[in-house]
Amino acid sequence: MGLCLFLLSFLFHSLYAHNDFFTSIGQMTDLLYTEKDLVTSLKEYIRQEENRLEQVKEWADKLDSLTSTATQDPEGFLGHPVNAFKLVKRLNSEWGDLENLVLKDTTNGFISNLTMQRQFFPTEEDQTGAAKALLRLQDTYQLSANTISNGDLPGVVHKSRMTVADCFELGKIAYSEADYYHTELWMAQALTQLDEGEESTIEKVTVMDYLNYAIYQQGELERALELTKRMLKLDPNHQRANGNLKYFEFQLEKQRKAEAEKKEQEDKKREKKVLDKRDAQRKRSKDPLPERKKYEMLCRGEGVKLTPRRQSRLFCRYFDNNRNPWLLLAPVKQEDEWDRPRIVRYHDIISDSEIKTVKELAKPRLKRATVHDPNTGKLTTAHYRVSKSAWLYEYEHSTIEKINQRIEDVTGLEMDTAEELQVANYGVGGQYEPHFDFGRKDEPDAFKELGTGNRIATWLFYMSDVSAGGATVFPDVGAAVWPKKGTAVFWYNLFASGEGDYSTRHAACPVLVGNKWVSNKWIHERGQEFRRPCAMSEME
Repeated sequence: MGLCLFLLSFLFHSLYAHNDFFTSIGQMTDLLYTEKDLVTSLKEYIRQEENRLEQVKEWADKLDSLTSTATQDPEGFLGHPVNAFKLVKRLNSEWGDLENLVLKDTTNGFISNLTMQRQFFPTEEDQTGAAKALLRLQDTYQLSANTISNGDLPGVVHKSRMTVADCFELGKIAYSEADYYHTELWMAQALTQLDEGEESTIEKVTVMDYLNYAIYQQGELERALELTKRMLKLDPNHQRANGNLKYFEFQLEKQRKAEAEKKEQEDKKREKKVLDKRDAQRKRSKDPLPERKKYEMLCRGEGVKLTPRRQSRLFCRYFDNNRNPWLLLAPVKQEDEWDRPRIVRYHDIISDSEIKTVKELAKPRLKRATVHDPNTGKLTTAHYRVSKSAWLYEYEHSTIEKINQRIEDVTGLEMDTAEELQVANYGVGGQYEPHFDFGRKDEPDAFKELGTGNRIATWLFYMSDVSAGGATVFPDVGAAVWPKKGTAVFWYNLFASGEGDYSTRHAACPVLVGNKWVSNKWIHERGQEFRRPCAMSEME
């Protein structure tokens, strides 16, 4: 009876969570309870056939301990990106292997349970997405493969180590994308763990084969040759290694002759700057390097352009918005975060109970967040926006109505023409790369269907603290605003003249450790004619 109720409950929730699990930590918590139920069911199966399935019992005991710990604090557990990646990998790959192991008796309740639920498991796309998220975190926060593999991340509560197989999986995914920089890093880490004695079904020579190719693709012939010789010591009959040995020796000799001939020319160009490996990889992938470097520096807390003199002009105050009747007895706490563009933060502006209500309303309908494609004019998913979002209408719940009214009271802007409250939950390495909230002149039809004009301002609630990462940054001006639960930040996207303020280009940094929930209100021009009168000069 209990199993039937669980399946009905799971099927109900699955209607709302079709795919892209890795893009929302909030929805991934359901997977932990699913996995815990599978472990319980599996242990019942083991008790019946313990002698025949000793290998399966060891597997179950390991996961029973893991899931028991994980489900005590699901969001905290999945806030560690390695835990999230390993969960997706287990459900997409390893449980399938286990199913094949015990599939001899298809009438067993556990097999029926597992087979039925597998249709709702994460997909290959989820596993690849989670892996790419780890690589993104590695780059943005300048983390070594060893640091990530050991789980030594800031603010971590549920520490988790990566196995050789996990590292190998990351390396293979990078390899499939022709990303030889990350292929090398993760195959080298897998090899290091094998050299240190970690037991694995992955053979050293297999790891070295991938590593060798990645090193060769990055132009390091001497290292590739050295690794090839090491491979042949392990497996003298390795066909590819034997072929590579002759090829690398020939290419290396050819390279040495060419270098000797051009020695004089190279001496004259000695000062020429050489790109590092990562920059070379970016060049191959046509990555917009300059802005990305600024963006990633700000995400790490570096390169913030706020001099002591500018800092001294930023203040905190109690704010009643020109004696707004609703704020006279309870003015809000307003803090200046930045001067140009002016960004202000409001403290204690949304309560824990309101946050809980908003999350409960949003979670069942979270879907992969989309962006506006200027070429097609349609909404589409994109690799640079990794999160899930839901829209909440004020008629659905009195809490949403109160929140909208509060934003109107504090900003003095009309909410009737604003977009509905958008709630977003960021997944593994969740981010939204640099973008504008307003429509530019080359996008005249950006919000035409709304009929309410351009986005005049942005209001952003932070509905969770984030252990590491997850800042909102403004690369053009060097500003960084860090998440703090119960606060909100506000800025104008347009000048009073109606012209766009291009300094408001901003981004949501990848979440390194933790679970990031935000909700935002995009306020439009229509209805603000008397609340924020138009200015005569373009930049006013």
